[in-house]
Amino acid sequence: MNFDKELDARGLNCPLPILRTKKVLAEMSSGQVLRVVATDPGSVKDFQAFAKQTGNELLSQQEKGKEFEFFLKRK
Repeated sequence: MNFDKELDARGLNCPLPILRTKKVLAEMSSGQVLRVVATDPGSVKDFQAFAKQTGNELLSQQEKGKEFEFFLKRK
């Protein structure tokens, strides 16, 4: 999937991946896509809730070994 920016949140625990994502998305334009890579298993539920609460679209999420990859589209 194509993306405009990437955030490496590996090694960070809740709530840091979400806080960093929120900061990066705020700097992006509407419609742009952010790729986030995280290692915190709790981030799966966190990103789903974050997308619902903020109106940003969670385009996809997948687990790759011990890493989780998320694609978020800026509202």
